[in-house]
Amino acid sequence: MIPASFLAALGQMGDARFQRVLVMGVGLTVALLIGAYVLVFWGVQWLLPDSFTLPWVGEISFVDEMLSWGSVLLMMVLSIFLMVPVASAFTGIFLDDVADAVEETHYPTLPSAPRTSFADGMGEALTSLGVIVVANLAALVFYFTPLAPFVFYGLNGFLLGREYFRMIALRRLGKPGARAAFRRHIATIWAAGALMAVPLTIPLVNLFVPILGAATFVHLFHRLERQA
Repeated sequence: MIPASFLAALGQMGDARFQRVLVMGVGLTVALLIGAYVLVFWGVQWLLPDSFTLPWVGEISFVDEMLSWGSVLLMMVLSIFLMVPVASAFTGIFLDDVADAVEETHYPTLPSAPRTSFADGMGEALTSLGVIVVANLAALVFYFTPLAPFVFYGLNGFLLGREYFRMIALRRLGKPGARAAFRRHIATIWAAGALMAVPLTIPLVNLFVPILGAATFVHLFHRLERQA
């Protein structure tokens, strides 16, 4: 069911509505990563001197250049972790556009779903972002152990799957129905979220995952509910 939902989402990537959201999503992601890079670079520059002296070696004056390259590498690493909250924020900002495009193409007999207001969407995005950041900070100690991959993908898979499915289910079932649907399908949702978290940790590939993830979960929701 999960592979079929993903392939159906992938097959719609040529849709003009998808491409518009993809451009906005990639632009937002790149802007965030550039902003984070600038903050890290300035922070490193502020904390460390331009040069220093080592015993028997003398003055080391290429620190500035070394740090600039080091900060680029650091940002590449940070992008792996930044993309998880970015994908989560994506649900509150762009989900309605993706879901409408999927449903109009693949589920045309469905009535129109109410759209989330911009304020509510931003509120959901910020709330979800906060939950993911706090949860990952709480799990940080495990990220320095051999359990790191299991904890990272398990935790973020659950959080991403829950958020994507919940936001999609809310459009059709309301809050009580969305909660009940999540409980019914929690294992499949968790697995789909974990599979989504994996490509989010691959630089460049992760730029395209949020829209594909949103579309995949729209298909997954409708297929699970048909079987319920």
